[in-house]
Amino acid sequence: MWITLTALVLYLVAAAWLVQDARRGASGTGRGWLLPAILALLLHASLHWAVWESRGSSDLHFFGALSLVGLGMAALTTLVGATGRMRALGVVVFPIAGLAQLAYQLYGHSGPTAALDWRLLLHAWLALLAYATLALAALLAVFLSAQERALRRREFHAWLRALPPLTELETLLFRTIAVGFVLLTATLLTGVLFVENLLAQHLVHKTVLSVLSWLAFGALLLGRWRYGWRGARAVRWTLAAMALLVLAFFGSKFVLELVLHRTG
Repeated sequence: MWITLTALVLYLVAAAWLVQDARRGASGTGRGWLLPAILALLLHASLHWAVWESRGSSDLHFFGALSLVGLGMAALTTLVGATGRMRALGVVVFPIAGLAQLAYQLYGHSGPTAALDWRLLLHAWLALLAYATLALAALLAVFLSAQERALRRREFHAWLRALPPLTELETLLFRTIAVGFVLLTATLLTGVLFVENLLAQHLVHKTVLSVLSWLAFGALLLGRWRYGWRGARAVRWTLAAMALLVLAFFGSKFVLELVLHRTG
């Protein structure tokens, strides 16, 4: 438990440091937040590694998957933020990651289950990485919307200094979506190739919603390339596609595992 609480504190310290950097106008150069963020990531990862060692496989039930997605989001934010981009996301992402691993510590840790075949494990890890990447894209879309609204109203808040310029933020959004789209495509392909007995595993609804999300993200990227979609339209498409993906994975897991007490 001390590992989880220490990681939570470090995540919060990193987020608070970023807030202070923004207030001081040092959002582009301050790197003090990196140390607590990296230490938090290592402790967070060690929690899942310990479970892997004891079970012989990763715990991918609701809270375990939620914690792993939070870990992925925090790792990507730290990696890209170290280059000077997207670090403002840490103000939101780091507390989310900390709370996700705390929830896993308190309410997760399902009973022993059979180890997944490497093909299913590959499918699961691709899915988690895709969700983490596209969740960051959704946060970028929210930031983009807030930034555009503030600039239109000529409300120059201090938090605006923590964000990249509008055009750069928009470019980051679409690059993140493109990476997430590739990962989601790989997830769907490995699912088709490796997941058997779809109906018995209660995966039809997950597949349908995931495909709808994939189509929405694909349409957004096509609209950007062909018609130059941007601004509010890009934000709406991103959030709608991400909502479908959340329902596909965590929505179905919540109902199956926490309400109906099934696995699948």
